Amino acid sequence: MRKVEQLRFLILAAQREGNRLLAQNLRPLGVTPSQAEVLRLLADRQPLTLGGLGELLVCESGTNPSRLVDRLVAAGLVDRVEAPHDRRTVELTLTAAGRDVANRVADVEERLYETLEAAGTGLNLDEVITYLHALTTNQPSGQAVQRRTQPPPPPTPRR
Repeated sequence: MRKVEQLRFLILAAQREGNRLLAQNLRPLGVTPSQAEVLRLLADRQPLTLGGLGELLVCESGTNPSRLVDRLVAAGLVDRVEAPHDRRTVELTLTAAGRDVANRVADVEERLYETLEAAGTGLNLDEVITYLHALTTNQPSGQAVQRRTQPPPPPTPRR
């Protein structure tokens, strides 16, 4: 097996195993990894428009996340509100229940990050990150990650 082929399958295996572990730990909260990503993005950057959310999602980058948001609205975790500055724009915010679940998701994520850090002990993770950035830089998911590394813009003033 060529090294790049092994790398390809190891990246795929790591993604699948990480997602399996995440899904298993999110199951008691009643959310999927994709829903958890939406909740955490809103916790960090709300309000977001549907388009703004879509630009930041890695789980469904390049697609319209409306079905994903619809499920969270139906579950009472996300509110859709007309933007005060433009009634044609809908802003997404967390409900009180959504904030609670987002906080619990953050705890699950922290445990996952601790596992990932332990697996990387003694390795140069900066080199791995540089390589993965180079691999994904012009792809929708890589662009979503890049946007997420930038601080959120200041909130729009309410009128």
